[in-house]
Parts: sequence; C-alpha cells; structure tokens
Amino acid sequence: MIELKHINKFYGENNRKIIALNDVSLTINKGEFTIILGPSGSGKSTLLNLLGGMDRPSQGEFRMGEKEISHLSDEQLSDYRRDVVGFVFQFYNLIPSLAALENVGIAQQLSTNNEPASHYLESVGLSHRKNNFPNQLSGGEMQRVSIARALAKAPKLLLCDEPTGALDSHTGKKILFLLKKAAVNVDTAVVMVTHNAEFAQYADKIIHLHDGKIKSIEQNKPLKVKTKES
Repeated sequence: MIELKHINKFYGENNRKIIALNDVSLTINKGEFTIILGPSGSGKSTLLNLLGGMDRPSQGEFRMGEKEISHLSDEQLSDYRRDVVGFVFQFYNLIPSLAALENVGIAQQLSTNNEPASHYLESVGLSHRKNNFPNQLSGGEMQRVSIARALAKAPKLLLCDEPTGALDSHTGKKILFLLKKAAVNVDTAVVMVTHNAEFAQYADKIIHLHDGKIKSIEQNKPLKVKTKES
C-alpha cells in the first residue's frame, strides 16, 4: 500500500544541516498495525509528518499505490491529507464548544463517507456520551472520541502520534484495542508512534528508529489486547 524508498529529510544547509531521516526505506500494508519505536530525537515525528503529507522529503520516493505522494502539488497534498489520512494526537485536539457527536460529525462532513457520525461513536463504546462536551469526559474517553473522529473520515491511513502518552496503562491498552480493531475491521493501515516498547508486542510490524535511521524492522505475531471496548 505505502512504500518509502531511500527517504532523506534535511533541515538547514551546509554546516548547519540537520539530518532528521537518513536513507529510510519501508513498506506499510493495509490492514496492518505498525508501531514506530525510538527515543526522543530519533526521527519518529518527522517520519509521521511525511506519511501524513504535512512535510515533504528532501530526497527519496514516497508512493501510495501507483501515486507518487512526494511529487504532489500543495493543493494535491491538501487533498491527500483530507481524503486519505486520519490523525490521532496525544492531546486529543477536540473542539471544546462541541459535544462528542458533533466533534465526530465535523470530520465525517469533510469526507465523502456517508456513514453517520453516531456509528463511529458507537464503535468506540461512547454512544451514551454523545451529548457530553470534552470537559465532561475523562482522558480516555476524549481519546476514544478523537479515534472515532479520525475513523469517520474512512481513512486509508490512520496516523497516531503518542496516543497513549497522557493515559494510564489500563486506559492505554483500551486505545490499543481500538487501533488494532480499526486496522482489521476497516482494512486501514494504522501507524502509531511511541517511545513505549511495551506496546510493540501488540503490533503486526515494529519499526525501530535511531538517529534518523531504521535500526530494524520486525514482523510480529501480535498478542491480543485483553480489554473491553467500553
């Protein structure tokens, strides 16, 4: 589905050049839950930004299917972000003045997906909280709303930036359950960036980054997340 070949990302020039990604090559398949692991400064966020079309590589090839993403115009790249990619952030980014169902509904309206927003809120076990505002929800509930919002776009690629970083371990595993469920049930490619090596056991593929380089790529037989959806 997604292929990166010899991707480099530089910032600055000459003696001030910073190498954020160094000769990165990988593939990501639909229906696959991929975890990118690495310490702070390893290039995880840069890689996620490139996959999400929020930045461009300095060198290399980034393809999704037959389309060369790195050669798209700014307008085409905006369409790619809108139509192809869903985002789940660490700190939820919900609109505080809108109830849970309305937050999900905004994303659904921006896409060509005709499935009602209520379907996605139900899929994360929060139908009973549809009229609650973000300040009336727990951290785990807000993150589940943000996942429902991302899924409402029916994305081919779901990118998750430390989505469990602000949550306790038990709630974090609930979030992992939802992300794995999205990969399998919706046939979406899910890519999650984290520094928590404990979560790697639940992934189909683990990519280890260090100093902007891929240290290793492992195919994994993931453990099941033993937690309820609600």
